[in-house]
Amino acid sequence: MVNIILLGPPGAGKGTQAKRLVDERQMVQLSTGDMLREARNSGTEMGRVVAAVMDRGDLVTDEIVIGLIAEKLDHAAAGGFIFDGFPRTLKQADALGDLLASKGQSLAAVVEMQVDDAALVARITGRFTCGNCGAVYHDHTHPTAKPGVCDACGSTNLKRRADDTEDALKVRLMEYYKKTSPLIGYYYAKDKLTSVDGLAEVGAVAAAIAKVLDRG
Repeated sequence: MVNIILLGPPGAGKGTQAKRLVDERQMVQLSTGDMLREARNSGTEMGRVVAAVMDRGDLVTDEIVIGLIAEKLDHAAAGGFIFDGFPRTLKQADALGDLLASKGQSLAAVVEMQVDDAALVARITGRFTCGNCGAVYHDHTHPTAKPGVCDACGSTNLKRRADDTEDALKVRLMEYYKKTSPLIGYYYAKDKLTSVDGLAEVGAVAAAIAKVLDRG
């Protein structure tokens, strides 16, 4: 079993690579957003706590997120776990390390998906998805064959994320650099960090990540 963290700014492709690892290696993706939505709808005691916090418009505490991850770690994953979107801060990284140790587990690797900011902005501001099947397109690199129609399912429900604008992305990048980029040095010092080119072709990125996992 191999546990990894995918690190990188918004739009670096962490979600795409996590999905490939889930499909190809039977790993389990632990996405903070997905876990919170699942907990909120679960009806459990933790779920009621999450719902109350979110309904008040408050930020979910680190303790709650660690609690949700702890529950997930109690269920075995044949290929291991992918941490996507957590940790975001040095405090969270310490807490995750302590949690894994308490479960008799560890991190095999932290993969930093490096990107060039200008290229990332071009990538993100041009992307759109099918609201019906989830297929992803791009104005310049992967447009639909017929304008306004999804190649995969024929739906005309194509949409863009409201925050996929240049101004919004710059705000998200600044937040990443302020809070999350210190993790790069943190995991480098622990000899866990490997960097890959996040803007390479999807298959090439996947191959680079696979090399890291097979080494671990």
